[in-house]
Amino acid sequence: MKLTYFPYTLYFKRPFKIAHGIRSTTPIVITKIEYEGMIGYGEASMPPYLGESHETVLSFLKKAELVLSKFSDPFEIESILIEIDGIEKYNTAAKASIDIALHDLIGKIKNKPCWQLFHGDKKDTPYTTYTLGIDEPEVLKQKVLEGEDYPILKVKLNGENDKIIIDTIRSISNKPIAIDVNQGWKDKHLALEMINWLSDKNVLFIEQALPKDNLDDANWLFERSSIPLFADESIQRFSDIDKVKDCFHGINIKLMKCTGMHEAHKMILRAKELNLKLLIGCMSETSCAISAAAQLTTKVDYADLDGALLIKNNLFDGITFENGKITLNEMQGIGVILKAL
Repeated sequence: MKLTYFPYTLYFKRPFKIAHGIRSTTPIVITKIEYEGMIGYGEASMPPYLGESHETVLSFLKKAELVLSKFSDPFEIESILIEIDGIEKYNTAAKASIDIALHDLIGKIKNKPCWQLFHGDKKDTPYTTYTLGIDEPEVLKQKVLEGEDYPILKVKLNGENDKIIIDTIRSISNKPIAIDVNQGWKDKHLALEMINWLSDKNVLFIEQALPKDNLDDANWLFERSSIPLFADESIQRFSDIDKVKDCFHGINIKLMKCTGMHEAHKMILRAKELNLKLLIGCMSETSCAISAAAQLTTKVDYADLDGALLIKNNLFDGITFENGKITLNEMQGIGVILKAL
């Protein structure tokens, strides 16, 4: 098997406000694994909080080339991924790019889409949320209108103008909303007050209300919240599930956090054993990584996979949305086609 890769930069259709400024771009790396004339595609997307960059991913993939060169059969995926994971402790997005490419390759060899390899039924996919970033009221209203084809909205809050944001959205739409606080509520009592205020605002769930390492307060809030609470930054990999199971009603699984589809599937199975609700999410990604995550959506309750809709220069054609519902195709592997660069 031959591994090749190239760095790329995605440009947002509209800049995103984040905790430390405004983002208009995000770095990614596209991987290709070639085997007997077939190519599997993968992707690493690097949001700032993961600590990865073009440089770190390319350095990791250089080491991964040596590991992959030792294997002659992509169906040794379990052994391959164990060795890849052992190269360095972190680099989860870089690892995910290899995992995704391997799954794409295996699906093509078997002549099956990956959702079939995971024993899914493509009728069972959820609707994706449509993300509204933090912004001024008039811009928020415009974003709500732009997302009219999507029946569930995702609303970003940060503890500053939260009530204004929600009231603005509710002034023109009563669609169900999923709220992502991104650790923005620092005090558990104020968080509970906000949850109580939101209780009649048609909120489906709230992601990462409190700082990620504050599990004692998360447990306190979990026992009192009238709205389901989901872990995002508090959980990255399979080993984190049992640490957070008594602090949240559900977990958000992202391929870039957990090293890819193989571990994400293991996380889904374990979460179901613990009766945790499941959300599968994304970073700012092309349709390559989005389509890879979508192969697992037949197993989850919710999805937040609109990342490719928010960028200008999507490199791939992949899964689509029918009035917001994730629509899996019959293509082999993760179901993507690389467009001209």
